[in-house]
Amino acid sequence: MAEVIVKPTISKELLESLQTKIEEEKQVIVHCCFPASPFWGNLIRIWNTTVLIDQNSSHKSKLIHAENISIFPNWTPVPFMKDFWFTLVFSGLPKDCTSFDFKEEIPEEGGFFVKSIKRNSSDIYRIKISE
Repeated sequence: MAEVIVKPTISKELLESLQTKIEEEKQVIVHCCFPASPFWGNLIRIWNTTVLIDQNSSHKSKLIHAENISIFPNWTPVPFMKDFWFTLVFSGLPKDCTSFDFKEEIPEEGGFFVKSIKRNSSDIYRIKISE
């Protein structure tokens, strides 16, 4: 005889508390393109002080994870004449945020900066950055 699996019921209170946790843990994913360069030997890296800045408040979403790019002080070689893509994961933006800036806050010149990125419902973005 086959075992009967009964679908469990989850209390309303537990579901509501989990929803709060989901909202607290929202993350923002930014796929970044460093455009193709005609120069040999280009190197790229990202600083862990890179943030997303809400244009309506002083909130800054912090960098949590970087994929396909080195974190300062290390470097990643950029392929000759090919767009170079990498992905960054940030902590969540405030619910009422409608646009934000991408800024690499570093103690030297040349940090990446993309102004006025319009917020979308998925919190997944594609941006083009340059030196």
